[in-house]
Amino acid sequence: MIGGVVGAGVMLGAASTAFAQAAPALVDVVKLTGDKQIAAQAALVNKGDTTWMLVSSVLVLMMSIPGLALFYGGLVRTKNMLSVLMQVFMIVSIAGLLWATYGYSLAFTGGSPFIGGFGKMFMAGVTSGTYAATFSNNVYIPELSYFVFQMTFAMITPALFIGSFAERIKFTPLMLFVVLWSTFVYYPIAHMVWYWAGPDLLYPSVVKDAAGSIVSQDAGYLWGKGALDFAGGTVVHINAGIAGLVGCLMLGKRLGYGKEATPPHSLTMTMIGASLLWVGWFGFNAGSNLESNGVAAVAFVNTMLATCAAAVSWAVIEQIVHKKPSMLGAASGAVAGLVAITPASGYGAPMTSIVLGLVVSPLCFFFVSTVKNKFKYDDTLDVFGVHCIGGITGAIATAIVAAPALGGQGVIDYTVFPSVPAFTAETYNTVAQLQIQIEAVLLTLVWSGLGTAIIWFVLDKTLGMRISEEGEREGLDIADHGERAYNY
Repeated sequence: MIGGVVGAGVMLGAASTAFAQAAPALVDVVKLTGDKQIAAQAALVNKGDTTWMLVSSVLVLMMSIPGLALFYGGLVRTKNMLSVLMQVFMIVSIAGLLWATYGYSLAFTGGSPFIGGFGKMFMAGVTSGTYAATFSNNVYIPELSYFVFQMTFAMITPALFIGSFAERIKFTPLMLFVVLWSTFVYYPIAHMVWYWAGPDLLYPSVVKDAAGSIVSQDAGYLWGKGALDFAGGTVVHINAGIAGLVGCLMLGKRLGYGKEATPPHSLTMTMIGASLLWVGWFGFNAGSNLESNGVAAVAFVNTMLATCAAAVSWAVIEQIVHKKPSMLGAASGAVAGLVAITPASGYGAPMTSIVLGLVVSPLCFFFVSTVKNKFKYDDTLDVFGVHCIGGITGAIATAIVAAPALGGQGVIDYTVFPSVPAFTAETYNTVAQLQIQIEAVLLTLVWSGLGTAIIWFVLDKTLGMRISEEGEREGLDIADHGERAYNY
């Protein structure tokens, strides 16, 4: 992912300075072809990096099942608990199959700046003997480890937005929606933000005009523009959050919304789910560095501190507004902090991460309370208010916290070999980077929002997305699945 670009390059530079006499000469992999190139890459694989990527994949999978399933399940009414568990479980299963058949190929092969090609459909050419680039020159990991790590992101993203229309959506049309949404929304955005040739292979593909400006390169559109997203602020959270908002608006409100009380049936489940999300998020963020090194540790620490700050911030807000903090509020604050630090985790410093956590909770609290009540939309589990708003906050703030003058990691220039820092503390242009970040946010909002609306409209007109009134009153557990979460 693009997040590792900055940190990995900085660490490489530091190592080269400290151990200049012992450092081996870099291998210019692009000058090798066929079996020779593969053999060179194989010699540059570190077992520790491979282990970290596999562990991170397990951690991110745990975020979905059982983390997200329990977090969401505890927030709905008893009669809908099993439906939420089933939706998350099956979305994970379907997304995994899609990823293996064509999703990985569309997201992470060359083709165009907006979508990849079909060269790796059905995992063609992806074997134990092929390798994926990291964000350091001459450092590789087995491609299968990268494949499965990215698969877990493709699994959790569509699982996130089901919280916006929980308790009233039909199961089968939802699964079809996930297939189409992943294909036409998630894979293109993942490609635009995260696809690139790698530090050893990018620089020969760069084409510049007479003025020295880059006019083309083997990279996704937003990656080529210089957008920073360490672990998925745009690809995962803004993407899922705006999709959730569009879906809940098109689906309509729950029966009795605003008139009947709909309290969470088990905040114990929600707290357990939030805790699993928190733990799993270290794989989500620190794993996105693709290497087990100091930059992964930076992302790990930043994730921890931003989450702590956001949980405390939300609790303080509730103490001021409602005169007592709630467990749900603390859990919501923690998730908001995790979301906000996601795009910035490998770019910022610990102290700026704390500030980001303190800031994001008031913004998300405002949207899930004031804005939601003002406009009367039924975003059941506040996916838009937490994930989209938190993701926007983090994506824009990344331009600020990445500034070397604030202790950030800066930006690396990969158009040369070996790569070098692009800016110093004096030359880093925060305003210019803010403009790029805002463009990435807007493109994600438009692409996902329009794509979601079109897919939803077609499925609603053909299959119908909403459960019957009778089924909604009975509960989706019985109406859709013929069983209950609890039989007592």
